[in-house]
This record gives sequence, structure tokens and C-alpha cells, in this order.
Amino acid sequence: MGKLMKAVVTTADEQTPLIDKDIAQPDLTDHDVLVKVAATAMNPVDIKQLEGAQAAKQERVLGFDAVGKIVGVGSAVVNYQIGDRIFFAGELGRTGSNAEFEAVHEGLIAKAPTTLSDIEAAALPLTFLTAYEMLADKFGIQMMADSAHGKTLLIINGAGGVGSIMIQLAKWLGMTVIATASRGETIAWVKEMGADEVVNHREDYVQAVKKLGYHEIPYIAVLHSLDQHFEKVADLVGTFGHIGAIVQSMNPLPVGLIKNKAASLDWEFMFAKTNAGQNIASQGAALALLSKLVDDGFVKSTVTQTLDGLSAQTIINAQKEVAPGNMLGKLVIKY
Repeated sequence: MGKLMKAVVTTADEQTPLIDKDIAQPDLTDHDVLVKVAATAMNPVDIKQLEGAQAAKQERVLGFDAVGKIVGVGSAVVNYQIGDRIFFAGELGRTGSNAEFEAVHEGLIAKAPTTLSDIEAAALPLTFLTAYEMLADKFGIQMMADSAHGKTLLIINGAGGVGSIMIQLAKWLGMTVIATASRGETIAWVKEMGADEVVNHREDYVQAVKKLGYHEIPYIAVLHSLDQHFEKVADLVGTFGHIGAIVQSMNPLPVGLIKNKAASLDWEFMFAKTNAGQNIASQGAALALLSKLVDDGFVKSTVTQTLDGLSAQTIINAQKEVAPGNMLGKLVIKY
């Protein structure tokens, strides 16, 4: 048996969904690096993955966002070496970051920002990649400073993890950002992130946006229930515009509402590239850009809450915080 490591593992027991367990350290492929995980962040996808593992009665190590130092490299790795401090969002189907060590493909990693702590850096990869891919891959915006100057972006659920980082990325791109928020703390947060305008998604935000003078929005990111918002954003989206979404719809959508505008409905799923084995190195390149944006002062960490320790109880506590869906920014666990 190889070396063992501490990990948090899923179970089929609903009363005890996660347990602490010593398991074998992951093996490396030629293009993998082995990382000593220092911190991880909790995302809604972690909760969905736990539900799926329990339903399938699978023993799995979950966790995606991570920051840590490389302690081993595969034979074909050329751009990284032992001792490099990196961050990444990982992929589905492999041993995740809820463990002492994690093997990750070199195409998915980048050197972590030098100006951030492990806790601050761990909050960023998954949400940034989601925001980046929606804006770049789905909306077709060139990822250069001020490349979208004069364009307007409406973000539904601006105070969440993806919204918090998307606001900052959009401002670097030169966009005017309208974010939705409904509580005093979330309104203050999206303004701190850089939103130019804030409207309340619990009220008639269609009319609120129009009263601000925006009658057609070229880019709309729906980062919450699409079922709840589709008819409203279909009213607001401009001709040839884009509606981007990340949360699966539970009911059929009236997509015909955007037909005469020739507008697009774009799904963003950060794991699509690794699931298909296509263009995965673009994610490492995007994270390298993020690292530069952070160190140059254009993007700041979105961490708002921290927990300590690699344990089943800590992971469960983190999931309980994130599960209601009203999280402000990101929750990070320091190992």
C-alpha cells in the first residue's frame, strides 16, 4: 500500500453523510502535479455532488477550489516544479480537495496570486472560471482591459460567489454593471465589488432597470433560478443579446420570447471542458490572468467567511452555511 493521507469521504448514511478516513494518496499521471492542499472553498456544486454520491452509494472525496504547494510532478510536467504555490478548481470524477493531497492536471492550474493569503486565494478559482467562461466563451467578449467599454451587463444575484467576481471582471473589461441585491448587506457588497447600479430582484427590477435608462441590455447573467427570472430577462435582453445561466431550469422555459430578438440563451458549466477533455488548458490560462489581475489590483478576494480544519464536521458546517443559497461572497476552509 502507498502512502496514506487524511481525507473526508462520502457515505451512503444520510445521518452521517461524511466521515474522516485515511486513504491512499492519489497516483499521478504524466501531466499531473501533486498538491499539499492548504485551503479550499465551499461551492453549491459540492452539495450537489454529495447528494449524488449518497444516491449512488459511492465513497468519494469531494472539493474543487483549492490552493496549495506542489510536492510532486508527473514525468511530462514542464511548466511547474516542486515548491510552486498554485490554485485551481479541479474537475469532476477525481479525488477532490477535501483531503491532505490532491492530484490535478497541469492544464488546470496557475501560480497563485502573491498578494493573497491561502484563504483569500482559495475563494477565487471556480467562480472566476465560471464568470470568465460566460463572458469570454459564451458572450464572445475579448479578455482585454476596456475591450467591452460602453457595453452593459446585468447580473442577477450579484452578491453570490460568481456574481462577486463577475462584477470585478466586467469592470476591468470596461463594462457598465447593473447588479441585483435585496438586503442591506448585499447591496453594500455589490457596490464594494464595483457595481455601477443596484436593483432589487425581489421587486419589479424590469421597470427599475428601465427607469435607470437601460431599455435593452446586451448581456445578462442569471446566477440564480432561471425559471424565476427568464420572462423578466427576456423582456430586458437586447436584439442579438445574450442571456447566460448557470443553474439548471426545473421547468420548460418560454424560449420563444427571445426568438424575434435573435437573442441567445447560453449555458455555462465550468466542468464541461474537463468532462469532454476539450480545451482544458484554457482554464489554467484563465487562472493565470486572474492571478495577474489580483496582483495588479484589479480584482480582490471574495472571501467573507472562514472555517478551520480538515474534518467531516467542518465540511458539513460549511455546506450548511452555503445550502440556503443566500451566501454573501465565499466561504473558505483553512486546513
